[in-house]
Amino acid sequence: MKKILVNDGIHALGKEMLEQAGFEVDLNTIPQEELAAKLNQYDAILVRSATKVRQDLIDACPNIKLIGRGGVGLDNIDVAYAKSKGVEVINTPAASSNSVAELVFAHLLSSIRFLNRTNREMAHANFSRFKELKKETSKGQELFGKTIGIIGFGRIGRETARIAIGAGMNVVAHDPYIEDKTMPIELSLHPNFKSSPVSVEVALVDKESLLNQSDFVSLHIPGGGQTVIGEREFAQMKDGAVLINCARGGVVDEKAMQAALESGKLSAAGIDVFEVEPPVNMDFFTRDDVSLSPHIGAATSEAQARIGEELAQKIIAYFK
Repeated sequence: MKKILVNDGIHALGKEMLEQAGFEVDLNTIPQEELAAKLNQYDAILVRSATKVRQDLIDACPNIKLIGRGGVGLDNIDVAYAKSKGVEVINTPAASSNSVAELVFAHLLSSIRFLNRTNREMAHANFSRFKELKKETSKGQELFGKTIGIIGFGRIGRETARIAIGAGMNVVAHDPYIEDKTMPIELSLHPNFKSSPVSVEVALVDKESLLNQSDFVSLHIPGGGQTVIGEREFAQMKDGAVLINCARGGVVDEKAMQAALESGKLSAAGIDVFEVEPPVNMDFFTRDDVSLSPHIGAATSEAQARIGEELAQKIIAYFK
């Protein structure tokens, strides 16, 4: 019987599928510092973003045949090295796309309607300022007619575009790995709708053009240590732009972002991921113009069920 260590959790559906297929599933989390001594008892390890599977761990555990990542990014796994050692690496690139894209708009709407600020003041029963607060936050924006620039036009970027188009927004995208000048986006329709799907062409432009014309910028790019938005890019943005990062920490220079917020170059930012997690730049936590969440892009019941199911299917296929 193959043994699988699920170190960062899995949806009950995935666990059930694996057990029905004859696998032994261990849900007991092993601390990172103890993995090298204990992981060799298993045939596979499943992780999310907390557990790191680096070269030293792979070398210490030759019994491991498969590493699974519940989610899109693989920056916490030494993928190339694992494959060079004959270890299969799998992830779930499509399962969380809708959840992450919806979180983008949760942050965006919170930012342009000042919900972060009003929630803070009203939660503390500061009703003596009710009229003043209403006046101070009365210049919100609508999404309709605005331009959103999407950097990284993979599955999540395209899902973000679908929601934006449905909200009546203009969408431009940048992706250095896509050579086409336009890409058709088919709007997602619920099965209850009887109308035929609608396809909309999205223009793919260079990064500077995107930054110049976008009211809102949303990032959907992998991590890996490369800063994509820094001081230079903030200078290229429209005055009063809003930046949303639900991609990976480190792709945005946080100090440069803070400076852009302080100068008014950015009117707001929505951040789900950080350079260091847990975050160390606590200045963000006191700003009214920053909407924050603790790396929860894929943290919906629906996404977790899809992730668990997809992982189980791939593991069963590999070992059987």
